[in-house]
Amino acid sequence: MNVDVNAIFQIAGIGIIIAMIHSVLKQMGKEDMAHWVTVIGFVVVLFMVVSMLDNLFKEIKTIFLFQ
Repeated sequence: MNVDVNAIFQIAGIGIIIAMIHSVLKQMGKEDMAHWVTVIGFVVVLFMVVSMLDNLFKEIKTIFLFQ
């Protein structure tokens, strides 16, 4: 079984960077922009996870349909 730890570190890195940007913008008084940055970061991570799930389902499909 091939474990791809790189994706976990990418998601964690994005989370750390977004948290830092959010806190800096919040301290500058730009809370609206800070919330948008958080939402955009969440959407980016969500697309990454959906892509990984798509690959997982394709792999399961090839295993059970013997293709």
